[in-house]
Amino acid sequence: MALGDEMIGIKIGAGQVLPEWIDINGHMNVAYYVLAFDHGIDGLWGEFGITTEHIQSNHSSTFAVESHVIYRRELKEDDRFIVTAQILAYDQKRIHQFQRMYHAKDGFLAATAEWMSLHVDMKTRRVAPWPDKILDNIRRVASSQGDWAYPSDAGRVMRVGKPLFSAPSDNV
Repeated sequence: MALGDEMIGIKIGAGQVLPEWIDINGHMNVAYYVLAFDHGIDGLWGEFGITTEHIQSNHSSTFAVESHVIYRRELKEDDRFIVTAQILAYDQKRIHQFQRMYHAKDGFLAATAEWMSLHVDMKTRRVAPWPDKILDNIRRVASSQGDWAYPSDAGRVMRVGKPLFSAPSDNV
């Protein structure tokens, strides 16, 4: 499942930049990076057993509650890409995962996405513990990752180094 030294992560998706994904700047629009990463989540969820059948029969799904995308290098029309995932942490109800999007031919890192997702009981639409089988699969996938380092892009905060203006904040 793990890729070579150049690409870190479990391969969870792949695709090609379509003409309608190109914006006025001549590269892939931000919305389609998020779409490609979202499709990658479906691939990772498949590894866990969170399939359409599982969701319908167990009334059990996930909701994304936070995400952060970093754009590294542009992708252009017809470029092929690969999406990988790395589990950073999980508990009885949550999973924190990190994705990387690589240019399939040249191997460069085009973008990253960090996600926090919650397991939800679809009948009550409330956060609930993972079913045992799903939790076991998350554990199996996480343990297959080896010794991948914690990504330097994970947990980043956006900030202007020396702003001409900065809104007041208690978080600075």
